Amino acid sequence: MTDDREIIQTIRTQTLNLIQQITAQPKPSYELDGQKVTWTEYLARLVDVVNWCDQRLAADTPCEIRSLGLT
Repeated sequence: MTDDREIIQTIRTQTLNLIQQITAQPKPSYELDGQKVTWTEYLARLVDVVNWCDQRLAADTPCEIRSLGLT
């Protein structure tokens, strides 16, 4: 069974692959039968997903804080 961290990493990887495909062969925005396709908005949403994944992964990453007390 996969844990949440692995799922988020998979989502991040898949989203980055989509971003790579979109930016490799950019397409114009268009409207067809009343349905609007705006590639820049789609790309922005994908970037938001990657940022969300990064935040979740960073929040789940253990960290160590060292401090020094002076007397």
